[in-house]
Amino acid sequence: MDQVALGKRIKAARERVGMTQEDLAAAVDYSVDHVSVVERGVKPPKLEKLVAIANVLNVGTDELLQDSLNAATMLRATELSERLKTLSPDGQRKVMNVLEALITEFQ
Repeated sequence: MDQVALGKRIKAARERVGMTQEDLAAAVDYSVDHVSVVERGVKPPKLEKLVAIANVLNVGTDELLQDSLNAATMLRATELSERLKTLSPDGQRKVMNVLEALITEFQ
C-alpha cells in the first residue's frame, strides 16, 4: 500500500469537505497529531479507522485505496461513465474526443 498516496487522498478529501485536521480527529477519535501522521503517509490508519475516515469524509475506501486495488481502475471508469451520462450530447462528444486524443497519445 502506498501510504503517502493514501495520506494525500485523505487530506484532499478532508479539504474538499471543508474540515480541519482537528475536525477530522474529533470525528474519528484520533489525536490531531495522529491525523497529521496519517496524512503525511508516515503511518496508515487501521482498517476500522480508515472506514470511519471514509464515512466522515463521504468517500469510498476504494477511492482512498485506489493504488492498492486491482478493480480500482474499472471502478473509476464506471464512475466517469456515469458522470458522462449527465452531460449534454454535445458535452459528451467533446469529452469523448478529448479521451480519444489522450488514449492515442499514450499508446
